[in-house]
Amino acid sequence: MAQELTTPQTAPRGWWRDAVIYQVYVRSFADSNGDGIGDLRGIRERLPYVAQLGADAVWLTPFYASPQADGGYDVADYRAVDPLFGSLDDARELITTAHTLGLRVITDIVPNHTSDQHVWFRAALAERQGGPARERYHFRPGRGAGGQLPPNDWESVFGGSAWTRTADGDWYLHLFAPEQPDLNWDSPEVHEEFDSILRFWLDLGVDGFRIDVAHGMVKAEGLPDIGAREQARMIGSQVLPFFDQDGVHEIHRGWRRLLDSYDGERVGVAEAWAPSPERLALYVRPDELHQAFNFQFLNCPWDASAMHAVIDVSLAATGSVGAPTTWVLSNHDVARHVTRYGGDDYALGLRRARAAALLMLALPGSTYIYQGEELGLPEVTDLPDEARQDPSFFRSDGQEGLRDGCRVPLPWSGDQAPYGFGSGGSWLPQPDGFKGLTVEAQTGDPRSTLELYRAALALRRELPGLGDGPMSWLPAPDGVLVLGRPGVVCTLNTTGRAVEIGTPGRLLIASAPPAVSSATTTLSADSCAWWAI
Repeated sequence: MAQELTTPQTAPRGWWRDAVIYQVYVRSFADSNGDGIGDLRGIRERLPYVAQLGADAVWLTPFYASPQADGGYDVADYRAVDPLFGSLDDARELITTAHTLGLRVITDIVPNHTSDQHVWFRAALAERQGGPARERYHFRPGRGAGGQLPPNDWESVFGGSAWTRTADGDWYLHLFAPEQPDLNWDSPEVHEEFDSILRFWLDLGVDGFRIDVAHGMVKAEGLPDIGAREQARMIGSQVLPFFDQDGVHEIHRGWRRLLDSYDGERVGVAEAWAPSPERLALYVRPDELHQAFNFQFLNCPWDASAMHAVIDVSLAATGSVGAPTTWVLSNHDVARHVTRYGGDDYALGLRRARAAALLMLALPGSTYIYQGEELGLPEVTDLPDEARQDPSFFRSDGQEGLRDGCRVPLPWSGDQAPYGFGSGGSWLPQPDGFKGLTVEAQTGDPRSTLELYRAALALRRELPGLGDGPMSWLPAPDGVLVLGRPGVVCTLNTTGRAVEIGTPGRLLIASAPPAVSSATTTLSADSCAWWAI
């Protein structure tokens, strides 16, 4: 018997409920001026590609004025475009062009921390201990004799202590790099400033914000010790005094009211890590944000039972508050899923990645596509140390420093680097293997990953049963998932062998061809298919 999962429709429908949103990592998308770094004009020139792919919106990573200590997530001026990426006029023209093409624009906002070059932080350093400028950040005296020890045992996500000592002996908190001091959201000035920043970009025409570290702005009272090491590995699985504190929700409620005061269904998207799906669902209650990233799905292993469980839990959690679920396989912070699924075996990883894409696009809710996944790009794992720019690479106790590998610039055309990315090379070196994966090489080839994405996105838009709405589980052999949507059945074989099932219906699309007869269907190993019923 089918197990039906439904999404309550108490909340009004909006475009975001089943949107396909294409993530653009600004540095690595397209370079218009030959300096080897992607920019806003390059994005604008390539927007027709995104529209033709079938996306509904683009999400742009930070392009604000920044010293670039962490790829622009260290913002020095939230109302200015960094000259690396262009000008404010370029931003206006990009938004206008996107809207002309039917694309909405979501920009990144970074409210947990600023750059250490922000005017506020420079003023804080110049001021005396205990002065009002320091109230905008978390300055504390140290512990131990002479205050030579950090105020608590919190660790930076990038490794090492989350505290840095200033010349006058105070310490300041930075949950990420030392160049990214955390803001103190107990300060009314911080609230007022970010309301003003959001209005600035909404007035310019952006359709919403992806909120970086949406779970992090509020810290537990008294900044208590954690009493454990390797705290970065605890994020998203355990309660931490610096993440997912209840106070963040009042901030998001205020921002929801601000977004709702504008015409055009402007949205807020939470990058939030929470220790349970139920905690994550709090971010998308009807009076809070519209979406939250579903990292459980991204982190799910290639296993049918694990995927079944994650999908069930995700739909139940967001459905309990009337919100859509989001699905994402890769982004600018994790190894590309071709490599996660296949390791050194690119062919295996690509088979699984193509299948996972069709599963993701068949699920109820909204999906995010990270630039280059539609080309089947693998993680670039052999970057020379001197080319790396990820700050976690340079902090010995931190992450593995592999975020650079998923940020290598896109290959557009040609058979040698920089593959049409620009005329002046690329800020991270592109491998020789990219020459067979360019947009140019894959366009028109029905076997290519690019054409698979184009065809799937066209079907997703055409078929009323896909996108937001009900879903049911149907009986399936071990290692296989069969899910029903109105008028459509999706079959996923996660095993490394062909599997026979009954004939579900008329084949619509498949990541690898199944064998179909009048009585039975044989699913290819590591494959996914959609069927019309």
